[in-house]
Amino acid sequence: MATASINRPMDLADLVKTHQAAVWRYLRYLGCDEARADDLTQETFLAVHRKPFAQRSPDESAAYLRTVARNLFLMSIRGAGRRPGVEQLDLAEDVWRRFTGEGDDYLDALRECVDALQGRARQAVEMQYHDESSRAEIAAALDMTEDGVKSLLRRTREALRKCVEGKVKGNDE
Repeated sequence: MATASINRPMDLADLVKTHQAAVWRYLRYLGCDEARADDLTQETFLAVHRKPFAQRSPDESAAYLRTVARNLFLMSIRGAGRRPGVEQLDLAEDVWRRFTGEGDDYLDALRECVDALQGRARQAVEMQYHDESSRAEIAAALDMTEDGVKSLLRRTREALRKCVEGKVKGNDE
C-alpha cells in the first residue's frame, strides 16, 4: 500500500469511528460476552488515547488495535483466575486476519457485491452502514415498518455473505 510508509498524527475520533466495530467483533471472537466486549473496546481506545501511536495504514492501525485489545482481554481473564493458551490466541489472530478480509480479496469482493445491490436493499444498506441511520429512520425513508427493515437487512446481509463467499472461492456469483 502506498501510504504504508507515511506516518499521520492520530485522530482519536476518526480512529474510533473507523475501527470500533472491528475491535468489538474481534473481542467477541476471542470469547468476550457483549458487556465485556463493550468495556474492553472502550478501554482499548482509552489506552491508545493515553499512549498514541503513529498511524501508517488502516490495516496496520487495525492490527495494532487488535494487539491492544488482546492484551487487555488477557489481563482481564488473568485477573479472573483463567489462563488461556497463548498458542490458541495466536491461532485465533491468524484465523481472524484470514477471514476478515484485511488486505486480501474479501474486502474487494464485498465492495463488488454491495455495488451490485439495487432498490430498497441498496438504500437500506447505505443508510444503515454509511449514514449510520437508525432502523426507524430507514423505515420512514423507505415507507416500511421497522420489522420490515430488520428483515430486509437480514436477507441482504445473507445475500452479501453468499456473494462474497462465491467471489472469493472463484464462483463469481
